[in-house]
Amino acid sequence: MATFHQISSQELECPICLTLFNQPKSLKCSHTFCIDCLERIFQTQPNQQIITCPVCREGTPVPSGDMSELQTNERLSSLVDEVKTKNPTCTNCGVDQESPTLSYCQDCGSYMCKSCEINHFAFKPVSNHKVVPIGDMLSGKVPLRSRRKCEKHPSADEDCFCTHCREYFCITCGTFDHMQKGHPLEKAAVHEEKLMTNIKELQKEAKSKKTTIENHIDFIETQRNEITAMLRKLDDDIDKTYEEYMQLLSARREDLKYQVKRLSEKFEKELQAMEEEGHQAILQMNAMEELVAHGMKVPLEKDALFAHDTLCENLKSFLGRDDPDDQSPRGVAEQARKISFRRQMKVNEICLGELKSCDVKADVELPVKNILNCITRAPDGKIAVGSFGGGIHLYSPDGEFQQTVLKNESFLGFACLPV
Repeated sequence: MATFHQISSQELECPICLTLFNQPKSLKCSHTFCIDCLERIFQTQPNQQIITCPVCREGTPVPSGDMSELQTNERLSSLVDEVKTKNPTCTNCGVDQESPTLSYCQDCGSYMCKSCEINHFAFKPVSNHKVVPIGDMLSGKVPLRSRRKCEKHPSADEDCFCTHCREYFCITCGTFDHMQKGHPLEKAAVHEEKLMTNIKELQKEAKSKKTTIENHIDFIETQRNEITAMLRKLDDDIDKTYEEYMQLLSARREDLKYQVKRLSEKFEKELQAMEEEGHQAILQMNAMEELVAHGMKVPLEKDALFAHDTLCENLKSFLGRDDPDDQSPRGVAEQARKISFRRQMKVNEICLGELKSCDVKADVELPVKNILNCITRAPDGKIAVGSFGGGIHLYSPDGEFQQTVLKNESFLGFACLPV
């Protein structure tokens, strides 16, 4: 196998980054590039299943979008590893020299020891060549070559460029191979200047484009922050309103419970008075019965007989009273049964409800004459009346008209609603 001192540096150079190959991967078209360069190209392409070769534009499938799955160029990989792991031999001294290689000439594409580097700079025709430390070349910090040598005339620089063939060559090749074919030629330096100008213009446009996109991203972030702030305010308003409503409902609940407590005290007071009256009557009868019972101890005479007669008359008079009537406590209970809690759910209003007293057995005369065709009672106690002329008339349980809905609809009947 050829070693690194037997091949040109061009073979070890990635066409994209222009430095030593790093994990060289070959595409379907056999063109080879660094894996990192391919990954950057892949990120810019819309089809994340195929990568387009930047040289010939042929597509290569990329399994699962993973560049490591592409075929590795083992030959180039071995040569690059050899260059990086072994000290390159000075190109000028030969393979048997013992002096370590310290530098690399990008123009000549040659490795040099210290003495050869001194002689290189002393030779006037090459004194302006770009010489870099060997470490920078091996680490990929600098391109391998700044000016290539002509393949047909190795001693001549590729200082001409054919815009038709898109390649560099020496002046001799340009004269005999390209100009005779009518190909447009220009100096390599001129072409490179145009190339640099184009690159700088693209960089300028890219910078402007990135600024525009960054401003767009900043604007998106501003909108996100505004939306977040507005939604946070909505949350705060909801929580605040909820707390206020809860305070109102809590106050209303306490008021209703207080009303229930007062009603309980009222009914209890009335029933307690009736109960005490009954207990008092029993005590009175017990006392009268005991006094009368003394007449059974001995025969009664004179004043004792008169006293006994009076006590008996009093007892008879008490016994002659009407028996306690259950109507009074029943009436109190009936008043309590008439009291109900009415839930109220009104649009845009917060009202827990109210306590109302109504006669559940009373007949309610609905003020709807000659139009009633069906009637039902809703779970909240409201009465719904269907009209031949259209609409449903809603009444409270005590017959008070509230509203008419569905005015343009006629109803022949209702489904029975649960009560």
